[in-house]
Amino acid sequence: MVGLKVSVSRERRVVFRQRGLVEVEEFELGAPTEGEMLIRTRSTLISPGTETAFLMALANTSGEFPQYPGYSNAGLVERVGNAVKEIHVGDRVVSHRPHASRVLAREEETLRIPDAVSYDEASFFALGSVALQGVRKGKVELGDSVLVVGQGLVGNLALQLAKLSGGTPVIGADLCDYRLGISLKVGADYAINLSRDNLDERVGAITEGRGASVVIEATGSPSAIPTALTLASRYGRVILLGSPRGDSTVDFYTYVHRKGLQIVGAHNSTRPRYESTHGAWTIRDDAKLVLRLIEEGLLNVRALVTSKMSYREATEAYRRLRESKDETIGVIIDWE
Repeated sequence: MVGLKVSVSRERRVVFRQRGLVEVEEFELGAPTEGEMLIRTRSTLISPGTETAFLMALANTSGEFPQYPGYSNAGLVERVGNAVKEIHVGDRVVSHRPHASRVLAREEETLRIPDAVSYDEASFFALGSVALQGVRKGKVELGDSVLVVGQGLVGNLALQLAKLSGGTPVIGADLCDYRLGISLKVGADYAINLSRDNLDERVGAITEGRGASVVIEATGSPSAIPTALTLASRYGRVILLGSPRGDSTVDFYTYVHRKGLQIVGAHNSTRPRYESTHGAWTIRDDAKLVLRLIEEGLLNVRALVTSKMSYREATEAYRRLRESKDETIGVIIDWE
């Protein structure tokens, strides 16, 4: 077994100890088995919507503690088992592993990081693939007008990917000027502030009264769903990309039935497991494509990083994401 020792190491990881309480704890990590590799983490990206929802035990989360969050890990392979064939010691890889100083992963659960992509950029592979499957479900065609409601990380990535898919114009909507400024920087054709602008009027003017061909709801707010249905054009598609944290009241007759709308749930679990097909790709294939788009400069993730903070500052990182949304969008945890 290449570089494999029977040993246990003392590592650190982020834990949600109880509702609203973030800590960093020590834990023991065993040696990799024959089919595993040991990865020394360099960067992990916090998934703001999902992780803060679970931290605060919002609707449609487990409500159970402790929890060990994170699924956007980028690091360096330190040991491999005999059954690992394609990945080698010294390779840089990503995996859907938690916020921890070292992690174990199987070969089929990892992807190599392209040489031109940094650890920080690579940590966007998971959220990028989440956004990408939502855009695929929207069946965006060249010339489709696309409205993305919510310009957090997933919403911004969806906006960029919708534009790459041929969406025009592409419109970002959010409550925060800070986020909307970033959206314009990475390619939005229009930015609408929901706290200040009349969304119906602005979208109507931009789309010549038709409404958006595709509306991607990326906030997870139940109240945003009726709004998304209202703003979609006749025969339009509404993609529920954000996970709703509560119940919505919808007039289906007026806003769905009579308009001929399609409503598509786009939770990341609604994918094929083993083989990609047109419009429905596996997580692995989408993540590989996201890394390639970052490498080629087609997907701008650097602009989405507000701050990079030591794992020792994890409590403060989550506080910022919860309480300072008007000046924070992406936070990377540094494990060096």
